[in-house]
Amino acid sequence: MKRMNFEIVNGDFLKAVMLIFAFLLFGGKGYCKSDERTKTASEVIERLIGNRANEFELTIIENKNEHKDWFEIETTSNLVKIKGSNNTAICYAAYNFLRDIGAAIVSWEGNKINLPKTWPKYAKKGDTPFEYREYLNACTFGYTTPWWDWKRWEQEIDWMALHGINLPTAMEGQEAVWQELWKEYGLTKNQLESHFAGPAFLPWQRMGNINSLEGPLPQEWFVKKEELQKKILERMRALDMHPVVPAFSGYVPKAFAEKHPEAKITELKSWSGGGFASTFLLDSKDPLFKKIGKRFIEIYTKTYGKSNFYLADSFNEIEPPVSEHNKYEELSNYGSAVYETINEAAPGATWVMQGWLFGDNKEFWTKEATSAFLSKVPNDKVMVQDYANDRYKVWDNQEAFYGKQWTYGYVHNYGGSNPVYGDLSFYKNELTSLLKNPHKGNVVGYGAMPEGLNNNSIVYEYIYDLPWSKGEQPVSDWLTKYLNARYEKTTTKPVFQAWELLLQSVYNVKYWETRWWNDRAGAYLLFKRPTATITAFKGNPGDKKKLKQALDILSKEAKKYDKNNFIQYDLIDVSRHYYSLCIDEELMECVGAYQKKDIAKGDLLFKKIEKQVLEIDLMMTGQPLNNVDQWVKSASDYGDTPAVSKLYAKNAKTLITLWGGEGHLNDYASRSWKGMYKGFYWPRWKMFLEAFKKSAINNAPFDVTKERELIKNWEINWTENN
Repeated sequence: MKRMNFEIVNGDFLKAVMLIFAFLLFGGKGYCKSDERTKTASEVIERLIGNRANEFELTIIENKNEHKDWFEIETTSNLVKIKGSNNTAICYAAYNFLRDIGAAIVSWEGNKINLPKTWPKYAKKGDTPFEYREYLNACTFGYTTPWWDWKRWEQEIDWMALHGINLPTAMEGQEAVWQELWKEYGLTKNQLESHFAGPAFLPWQRMGNINSLEGPLPQEWFVKKEELQKKILERMRALDMHPVVPAFSGYVPKAFAEKHPEAKITELKSWSGGGFASTFLLDSKDPLFKKIGKRFIEIYTKTYGKSNFYLADSFNEIEPPVSEHNKYEELSNYGSAVYETINEAAPGATWVMQGWLFGDNKEFWTKEATSAFLSKVPNDKVMVQDYANDRYKVWDNQEAFYGKQWTYGYVHNYGGSNPVYGDLSFYKNELTSLLKNPHKGNVVGYGAMPEGLNNNSIVYEYIYDLPWSKGEQPVSDWLTKYLNARYEKTTTKPVFQAWELLLQSVYNVKYWETRWWNDRAGAYLLFKRPTATITAFKGNPGDKKKLKQALDILSKEAKKYDKNNFIQYDLIDVSRHYYSLCIDEELMECVGAYQKKDIAKGDLLFKKIEKQVLEIDLMMTGQPLNNVDQWVKSASDYGDTPAVSKLYAKNAKTLITLWGGEGHLNDYASRSWKGMYKGFYWPRWKMFLEAFKKSAINNAPFDVTKERELIKNWEINWTENN
């Protein structure tokens, strides 16, 4: 141990003892002047700003406002004093302060720290009417996080804490529990290998949509994810978060169904247009339902510790197999069976369910059906996560879920596909109207549950301030402070003008509706599997003219900033979005020209599109996160052997392209990434346009079925070529 000399002045023995104690406790590192209860919050702040964290004094005061998180900040004598209801509230307060004074921004594309020499005079109080701030969709664990190690998860949990999130979905590591459970029921190694889907597709197996797709799941995956989940849960709990962990919703392996012919198990029809292996649902009244469900929680608790929130979705995009004459009673039995299983295995815990199904299948989930499903569950023991309010008004149509707890939120991002969009004014207005609505029922939470991350950071920055500001701050005031922090200096008038134009052109779009067109997925036409029918496309959302005005201003202003400033990142975002919209229009013109046998015009457009595609692809070098090679490499690196690495890489490539099945999921997770423009999207269109042109020149019918089959085979080869 290092020798330290402490001078005791004026007999101040107690101070000296406290100083020695602090040194021993924190190993001589910078530390916040706080007690042991705020240690994890202190560490989050220290990871963000280093030794300046020792100028923060943190205090937790519980029960000041029952069920409400709150904070108070005050700076005195170059000390930042923060009081709050718990560690997460304190982390949010610290970040709110740092961002307000332009000293820090925390985003997926990186953190920017610009600390003043001394802290300015500052005082602020805040609280939120929402007990919970939710985060992460069940699908995020396929579309974004499968290859994350602990270092990357630690960054994300810090991001959560600094943004005030305390109800994160925590789905990692459950396959180890399922494996142990099904082995207890006699399933063999081979049977389990043929059951589990590949790593990128596990979310949909967990929700009962698929089996076995792109597997088998290597044993090393079970081990790595178990160790990872232990760290994730330990950190979340230390920050006073309430991780939502999995529970049994009724789905069993095919081998289990074959082994138990006496059990009432329904083989469900193939999900999402067909082409997927069947899934098998155990009836809620069968004695095995509770037995399996309770055993799962027992093993989970033994492995990961006690939890208070359990996610179970029995009917995600699947119509319940209930009889027409006894529909409501059977639905109420399913609801009560899920709840009772959780309650008996983890007394006092809350059943959490996604509310997506109620908006996705409105025809089945009438008020009568939904209220029946929830009817036998105590109001305070179920929580419906109604997170698709940028598309559906489920809570309003379902009478705020009939007295049950529910949370309000948005998906925003689907599939990790990343066009530039969001609607800040919409989020603000929706929140203020929700809080005033006398029919809002027992709404206890708020937040975003994106399917994919690492895009449109401003949307999530704004959404997670709203539960604390309650929508009372004008968007323009918020934007000024955000930009000052993001660009590390006071925002100039032209830069602010550019962002006002962005609010009017792309950040006024709550849902990127053309990601589905004619039953085809893909963020832009360029990203969709080619078809000659694109001439009927009505166009993408937003205001392209104002977007170009914003782009022109940003292009000019960005030259005045350092090359590492986030304005350069934002300029790339705006540029690749604008030129992708241009390409969509030019593709329609090109196809139209060849249809009219105007070969010269078609060829000119062909060359123009190709040039723009290659320019965008090169430009995307400036966004290292948005790179297909990086995505595939992270998957490959996650494997411990060449064979496993190859499987993971194929999973990574298949998910963002073919997806699977015979339906319309191909390109659902399309990515505006370097390598995808040049190496995947343009080659498909090039093949298609060249064949289309040839048929026009030869005055021969164009065999679209044949050409699309050739393209599909090319895609399969692309996913398998490592």
